[in-house]
Amino acid sequence: MKEYTADKIRNIGIFGHGGEGKTTLTEAMLYNAGLLDRMGKVEDGSTTTDYDPEENKRMISIGAAIAPFEWNGTKVNIIDAPGFFDFYGEVVEAMTLADSALIVVGAVSGPVVGVEKAMNMCKSTSKPRMMVINQMDRENANFMKTYDAIKDKFGANCVAIQLPIIEGGAFKGYVDILSMKAKLFDGKGVKDADIPGALQADAEALREALIEAAAESDEALMEKYFEGEELTQEEVINGLRTSVFEGGATPVACCAAQPNIGVITLVDTLLHFMPTADQAAARKATDAKSGKEAEVKRDGKFAAQVIKTVADPFVGKISILKVYSGVLNSEFSCYNPNSEKSEKPGTIYIMRGKKLINVDKLHAGDIGAMAKLQFTGTGDTLCDSSAPVIFEPIEFPQPCISLAVTAKKQGEEDKVIAGLNRLREEDPTMSLEKNAETGDVLISGLGEMHLDVMCAKLKNKFNVEAQLVEPRVPYRETIRATAEAEGKHKKQTGGSGQFGVVQMRFEPLAEGDFEFVNAIVGGVVPKEYIPAVEKGTREALVRGVLAGYPMVGVKATLFDGKYHPVDSKEVAFKSAARLAYKAACAKASPALIEPIYRVEVLVPDEYMGDVIGDMNRRRGRVIGMNPAEGGQEVVAEAPLAEVFKYATDLRAMTQARGSFKMEFVRYEDVPQNIAQKVIEQAKREEEEDE
Repeated sequence: MKEYTADKIRNIGIFGHGGEGKTTLTEAMLYNAGLLDRMGKVEDGSTTTDYDPEENKRMISIGAAIAPFEWNGTKVNIIDAPGFFDFYGEVVEAMTLADSALIVVGAVSGPVVGVEKAMNMCKSTSKPRMMVINQMDRENANFMKTYDAIKDKFGANCVAIQLPIIEGGAFKGYVDILSMKAKLFDGKGVKDADIPGALQADAEALREALIEAAAESDEALMEKYFEGEELTQEEVINGLRTSVFEGGATPVACCAAQPNIGVITLVDTLLHFMPTADQAAARKATDAKSGKEAEVKRDGKFAAQVIKTVADPFVGKISILKVYSGVLNSEFSCYNPNSEKSEKPGTIYIMRGKKLINVDKLHAGDIGAMAKLQFTGTGDTLCDSSAPVIFEPIEFPQPCISLAVTAKKQGEEDKVIAGLNRLREEDPTMSLEKNAETGDVLISGLGEMHLDVMCAKLKNKFNVEAQLVEPRVPYRETIRATAEAEGKHKKQTGGSGQFGVVQMRFEPLAEGDFEFVNAIVGGVVPKEYIPAVEKGTREALVRGVLAGYPMVGVKATLFDGKYHPVDSKEVAFKSAARLAYKAACAKASPALIEPIYRVEVLVPDEYMGDVIGDMNRRRGRVIGMNPAEGGQEVVAEAPLAEVFKYATDLRAMTQARGSFKMEFVRYEDVPQNIAQKVIEQAKREEEEDE
């Protein structure tokens, strides 16, 4: 592939709901560009952009993949984004790489939730966009019904630029609303024809809406339109293009990707209405030295950002980057201002699916890759050391579900952790941490499928198997009453003896986990043994008297005791303190307590009843509701034990329109019936371990 500068490059992301044909559409584009002998199929695992074994197995896109091709003197970087919400971190990366978006809508299913999310992301990132109603070859495909649903959902600025011609149930061509001419597919391209009489009225109505959208882009055009003057063809096209660039109008086209009908026309249309890389908005950056906002010009010194990382078991780490300024060549030593380290010069590639293609250089506006960067991760900047800048970070969705991960084979725990840490480099929406209280290693992500895929990748890439289970709840124990007990440790049968006796009082503590009070008078326990009593008590608190969970909220007072002038030792008083703790706390109304989380759920109005009812079933308490953009915010408190898989359940309840975040607030008593089950389970596990 020859070199292209920003004015000849288009970076177009393909977004939408899962199963609407995004990958198939990408495949058709590559085929039409002459890069494939035949189109691959998602079902066969033979497409260019679905190359991961898990993508082939599940027949869905999991990662964002790049598919560059040349078209009429232009380089088009297509970024095929996943449609399933467990992989929305990849969608964020695709949206960051793209300068514009093509949103794919199913001709049968219509603008479902994945389309809504893609449209909202485009609006929030000010990306010019176009829609294509795909799968026009399917039975029950209905362009006008789908188009009307698009307008109802997203507004009248969604304007059709094509109207499909269906004859005998077959997709035969389309009416070009811009030129008001019919185009029939002839196997090689299109040929002009008269607009069918049955479509004339619809075509004229669509033309009127298109002209109005074009006129809204310019005051002079709007004035001309309202005065009843006819806009010229050039004014309509330029006005619409301006509106698209400004994020106003969204042109709507049609095609059938699977049989490759209308895809050539679609690419031509994309090149006409989507901006080139030099027309795209500049990415925000700050000066690495001063911290002030910096202007990054395309003809300035080299600056790029790593948008995505791929962990390849053979090549190593592959960093996919977008060049925003200057030129990158293989002799250039890149500086990373985030890590304040320089990277050695290396081979530069462009990626087409999994294929790495060597190139001499990358110009501003282009997307490429480098392998084996040592100090650079996703979101980091690479630049010329003489003009260091830092691009704004990429905002990824936060993990919302956590499961405990263990090795399937004993002894492979370290391999599992090492492999997951490698995978974490390529997926910022996955996190890994060890819970200090329960000992569980927790893997967190955007959904159960996301975590399943991580474990499958672990096996495919690093040949180690992991399994997922629900995490253990970090219960704790406390006391609700005051009790006293004596602890006596006596060992005086020949040789050096051990002797220590303590009288201790244990009572609930209003604030804090533990308080130790020395109330000894008269030296009945010498002061040199007091620290041993406190230490023994603290060590004993690690295991509660009910189920072995840590004991908290306890005030321990040492008020009496005995010692032996020869046999008393620190170890004896530590042991005596532990005995006093067990005896007293067993009498002090011990209670099992559980973590309570504040859960803030953003949900459309129509799902409010379901969400509130479900929260009540989880032993949750709704404590407030606030109006929010697109619906309501439900604020509730719920036990952690009931919300481990809330992400999955909320997605099912709201058709993936709901979202939530939660944070720990406090501990509360576990209801008696549940506490009894937890205690019994803990005893069974203890017996099994013995």
